[in-house]
Amino acid sequence: MIRTNLSNWDQELASFSHPALLQTSAWAHVKKQYGWTSIPIKWLDEDKNTVAMALVLKRQVQVRGFTLPISMLYVPKGPIMDWENKNLVERVLSDLKKLGKEESAFLVKIEPEIRQFSISNAKEPVNTPLNPLVTPKFLSERKWVFSDNQIQFRNSVFIDLKQPEDELLAKMKQKTRYNIRLSSRKGVAVREGTEKDFESIYKLYAETSIRDGFVIRSKDYYLTVWKTFHNNNQLTPLIALYEGEPLAALMLFHFQDTAYYIYGMSTNKHRNLMPTYLLQWEAIKKSKALGCSTYDLWGAPNILSEQDSMWGVYRFKIGLGGTTIGTIGAWDCILRPLTYKIYSNVMPEILSILRRKGTASTAESV
Repeated sequence: MIRTNLSNWDQELASFSHPALLQTSAWAHVKKQYGWTSIPIKWLDEDKNTVAMALVLKRQVQVRGFTLPISMLYVPKGPIMDWENKNLVERVLSDLKKLGKEESAFLVKIEPEIRQFSISNAKEPVNTPLNPLVTPKFLSERKWVFSDNQIQFRNSVFIDLKQPEDELLAKMKQKTRYNIRLSSRKGVAVREGTEKDFESIYKLYAETSIRDGFVIRSKDYYLTVWKTFHNNNQLTPLIALYEGEPLAALMLFHFQDTAYYIYGMSTNKHRNLMPTYLLQWEAIKKSKALGCSTYDLWGAPNILSEQDSMWGVYRFKIGLGGTTIGTIGAWDCILRPLTYKIYSNVMPEILSILRRKGTASTAESV
């Protein structure tokens, strides 16, 4: 395990297959603005080749304004490595525990992109189980526990962009194809946005959150994220307009061979023109033009049930013809059990308070 810096981090990260967006230097820069410090770590083989990487985020525990000599470590969507290499996996997991002790952490949280199942969205969905080396049993035997506090989505919908455009359209639900064509026929157009559009895009996002009942962060947070990735050439805003008026937008992130649909927003006006459908089709074409081979639609329900609050969004996503992939989720290495217990009990209440404040703040801004 070698502590390094972020100067050539993205270039090395790009040498791995499907490196995660949240493991990039841009994400480290964003989180730095909000109380996290980054500890970039890499592992070398006998020939000095980098075989594993982890952007570890560290946050000191604070109580009533006082910073305690205790921290938590978090590896978003990582570590990045060959999870079928048992010796390497054992080495990385062991070293992360050591790092946690060195940094006086009560917790080390990892979020590996280890795929557990795949569901094709054909007419007859087939659940195709995946059997990687690292299973929940494997992690449990090494004293890692499945986290009650999942940070990112465990499941998502992925579209294979290596197919020609006509095949991509053919794999979509018939209603999705119809809505794409209807939107275009009715005069909706899509253009790329610039940083000057970020304020109006945020207003659309705030309006969307109130309408659909989900909580978002402050405007400053989103502007920080969008500007950071846009300046790194890792974000392309797309805006759907009708007669010059913005109806919907999405933020298309991209790193190496993967594009990501993380933020989507729309107004209540002219919803019958189906602008979000045309917007996604243009995002798919733009992703292909950028050289991406995968489009990650960023989020699916943990349990694929119509009772899930995400089901409407999920139905929209699978209509685009992707495959639902389930991952192993976030796992915790508990280094200070008492502190971890307090954290686990208190965190839900803190999040609930923050959500209520966030909802009120968003409503006020709109």
